Amino acid sequence: MDHVIVGAGPAGIIAAETLRKHDTDCGITIIGDEPEPPYSRMAIPYLLAKQIDEAGTYLRKHDRHFDELGIEIVRDRVTGVDATANSLALESGASRGFDKLLIATGSRPATPPIDGVASPGVLPCWTLCDARRIIEWARPGAEVVLIGAGFIGCIILEALATRGATLTVVESADRMVARMMNATSANLIRKWCEHKGVTVHTGATVTAIEQGRAGGTLAVALDNGTTLNANLVITATGVNPNIEFLDGSGIDTAQGMRVNNQLQSSVADIYAAGDVAEGIDFSTGGHAVHAIQPTAAEHGRIAASNMAGHTSRYHGSVIMNVLDTMGLISSSFGLWDGADGGDATELVDPARYRYLNLQFEDDRLVGANSLGVTEHIGVIRGLIQTRVKLGKWKDKLMQDPTRVMEAYVARTQAIGYNAHVL
Repeated sequence: MDHVIVGAGPAGIIAAETLRKHDTDCGITIIGDEPEPPYSRMAIPYLLAKQIDEAGTYLRKHDRHFDELGIEIVRDRVTGVDATANSLALESGASRGFDKLLIATGSRPATPPIDGVASPGVLPCWTLCDARRIIEWARPGAEVVLIGAGFIGCIILEALATRGATLTVVESADRMVARMMNATSANLIRKWCEHKGVTVHTGATVTAIEQGRAGGTLAVALDNGTTLNANLVITATGVNPNIEFLDGSGIDTAQGMRVNNQLQSSVADIYAAGDVAEGIDFSTGGHAVHAIQPTAAEHGRIAASNMAGHTSRYHGSVIMNVLDTMGLISSSFGLWDGADGGDATELVDPARYRYLNLQFEDDRLVGANSLGVTEHIGVIRGLIQTRVKLGKWKDKLMQDPTRVMEAYVARTQAIGYNAHVL
């Protein structure tokens, strides 16, 4: 059996290792289009913050790890898939056959439609190549404009501040991290960042980036009439799944590759994992792309198990984001913005930058937001994923949302449920 994996990120690497555990004799090939050893994009902010070197981003530290497992790494780009002939076309002009194929090509930064976005000194922060250029430009005292204050932008934010840059953030939404935090918690994050010396513009859009009057500077124009000077502009305005090479393949795609509960695509021998997979959403039952590393890792294991002939079911991704913004921890899980007709409760302590919001549907916890509250976050996620009926404990949590551990212990013991708290 010849297994081919397209993509050398966490989903692809974990899938390859899982396949080898299931089958000691099968052929396993990983095709990746970057020159470095397989690495984690989530580690790049730590590289920018000088907490690790480039080798610290590598997913596996031992130079001969893949050789010893009999996993071949091919550096090339897949340009097309012939699902009928079980064959891949490569940018080098070669082709590659497969018995089973896993698409784990991840995503790429979305390029905002801004005049001048292709100017020198305007970069995404996505690859190690990008990181090297940012390190060159973001020297102490440099003026850096970060376009986008979503999850990715806020991860980068701290690393840039750590480098001694003078940082300005521009976000078109009415608040920071609008896709994971409500207005109350997001405004506290903004206040925290401003207290740390970061200038934040929300509800503002960059309309143009031009060469400034001073050498080596850029002029960043906002729709509110403000013009910002910058030595470096970083774009962090979202990502798009890498599925263009699947055009004409016959594989069903929408936002990403549509997959079933075994992460199998519309073509029996082809699977998907990670940012490129449009799989089941745990909370809604519909399909969605969840571009987070824990989901990618889980996808990789489950897809590989099914490729190896075992039956492993994927029960759906829970929306899950945990973010460290300059030392302030925030998190969101599930239907954090509420279910139709559901109830909600919150705890607000702005002086201590603490916030907790719980969302209910009937007597089940279905979503949560937290800020500055790290106790029992795993329990909150566990209550959501296990769909435990809270009974009278819902009323107690409505009065005091911090009692989630008591509620979990009481309800799981009462019904003899052996739930796994993550």
